Formats: sequence, C-alpha cells, structure tokens
Amino acid sequence: MERLNQTSSVSEFILLGLSSRPEDQKPLFILFLIMYLITITGNVLIILAIRSDPQLHTPMYVFLSVLSFIDIWYTTTIVPRMLVNFLSEKKTISYAGCLTQMYFFCALGNTDNCLLAAMAYDRYVAICDPFHYITIMSRHTCVLLVAISCSLPHFHSLLHVLLLNQLTFCNSNVVHHFLCDINPLLKLSCSSIFVNDLTIKTEGLVFWVTPFLCIVFSYVRILIAVLRIPSAAGKRKAFSTCGSHFTVVILFYGSIFYVYLQPLSSYIVRDRVATLVYTVLSSMLNPFIYSLRNKDMKKGLGKLMGRRKS
Repeated sequence: MERLNQTSSVSEFILLGLSSRPEDQKPLFILFLIMYLITITGNVLIILAIRSDPQLHTPMYVFLSVLSFIDIWYTTTIVPRMLVNFLSEKKTISYAGCLTQMYFFCALGNTDNCLLAAMAYDRYVAICDPFHYITIMSRHTCVLLVAISCSLPHFHSLLHVLLLNQLTFCNSNVVHHFLCDINPLLKLSCSSIFVNDLTIKTEGLVFWVTPFLCIVFSYVRILIAVLRIPSAAGKRKAFSTCGSHFTVVILFYGSIFYVYLQPLSSYIVRDRVATLVYTVLSSMLNPFIYSLRNKDMKKGLGKLMGRRKS
C-alpha cells in the first residue's frame, strides 16, 4: 500500500477484520449474520414486551427498553460493515466513513455504560430504600437519567473524533481491527498523539470509571442490605432481581477494561476478540440474560407471544 504523507491524502482505511484467510470469510459471514439477526430479534422482542405489558412500565424496564434500543443501533454500527468486508476482496472504508463509525461506536457504547449505571442506581433504591422508591424514581427522574445517558456520550465521542481528525497518517492506512476504534487508529498516526492520549487517560477515564464506580457503590450497598434480610426467600428474591444486571455488568466492563486499560503499544490481535465481547456478544446475550433470569420479563414475553398467535 502506498505510503500516505498527510491526513488530507488518506481517502480510505483497510480493515483487516478477524481473519485474513480466504477460507474463513464465508463461515465468519454466516456466523455474524446469525448473531446479528438474533441480536435484532431479541432486543426488538424485549422492547415490544415492555411496551405491551403495563406491569413492566416501571423505571427498571424503561431503562432496559432503552438499553435494548441502543444495542440494536450499537451492533448495526459494527456488524453490517463486517458482513460486507467478509464477502469483499477490497476491505476498505472511507476516511469519513471510518470517523463516522468511530463516533457512533464510542457514543452508543458510552450510552450503554451510562444506562447500566442508571439501572444499578434503580436497583439500589428499590432494595435499600423501598419505601421512598416511588418518590425517588419518579417519572421526572427516569426521563432525566435517560436524557443524560443518551446525550452526554455524544459530546464525549465528538471530542475524540475531532482530536483524531487533527492527526497525520503517513505510515500506513491498514487498521488491524474489524472496526474503526480509537487505539488502532492512533497507532497509525505519525504525528504526536500526546493530546489524544492525555484526553483518553483523563476525560475518557473519568467518563468510563465514574459510572462503573456508581455501579460498584450501588452493589456494595445492595449486598450489605441483602445480607441483613433474615429470610432466605427474601435474599433469593433480591439476588434474582439484581443477578441479570450484574451478569451484564461483568461481561461488559470486564472486556472493556481488558482492552483499554493497557498501554497503546501493547494493543494486539487478542484485543479484537475482547472487543467482540462488549460489542456484538453482549448486545446479543442481553435479551437472553434479562428474560431467562427474570420472571416478569418471561411473563411479558409470554403475553406478547400469545397476542401474536391469537
């Protein structure tokens, strides 16, 4: 590939994807097409079940329906481009297209991050302060939390995209990833990435760690409250209420911290697999985790299926 001397000359990037072997492309296409269809179907069913069942019109399920909606667009930002590249010999994406994908990838991923924190806070209030739950988690509070979760990440994402757009790319335009993520793109820059790196380690870290600390604080308080419940049945009910959300949190944050809490120089192929976990895999598994471990969601989905049959 021709050496590129300045940012303005970069018209496209090459996404190497998960594998460069030709024999892997069709099996990977089939696998990710199935995963994408399952993701869309599962999350749409969650949204329809919550909308159609009045018993699910509570803050927790409002947050869950918004999370499912965001997950649909999150995977749509990533997977269709992967599917095209699996069947294409020229695995390219335009410079503008790459920055656009990175913008929505970061914005929607951070929206998931904030929504998980809002859901943890909701569970904390429900278990630790149940008598004031209706007052604290009012309609106004829910709308405010959803609005903050869906708006702030876009400013965060825009900041990183604008900073990346100031860089010069002159070594290569080959991205060792299946999407336009910030770390692989920074590795291609031949200009100073000091400002970008500093922003990631300050603003970026605060933006990611603050919701995570809120989740940790909420679950520590929940655990203390649950251990004080005298009856075993009460403890089981409390754990079952939080278990599905806690599972999603571990899956989501475990893979994210693995990818991003390491030096840029050590970014390797193995990180692509970890990226798949918090992007494609978590979005696909969320509907199963929340429905299989939640009696209310099972009833809601049952009613929805019953209406469709009738």
